[in-house]
Amino acid sequence: MADYEYLVLNFGREADRSAICRTLTEHAEYGHWELARTRTYVGGRTRTWLRRRIIRARRTSVASGW
Repeated sequence: MADYEYLVLNFGREADRSAICRTLTEHAEYGHWELARTRTYVGGRTRTWLRRRIIRARRTSVASGW
């Protein structure tokens, strides 16, 4: 099972779609985030969940001669 970290972005009703799209594109390109979920509420507020995979480094074996 993959482990993910999440980032939640909130946009008020005054934010237009182009500004939201630009912000999400910047996070995707430079932060390697992917869109997990978007929800628009009745009042016009938009909440967006972004996720990216957590990469864990594995320990390698150490030579016994050291």
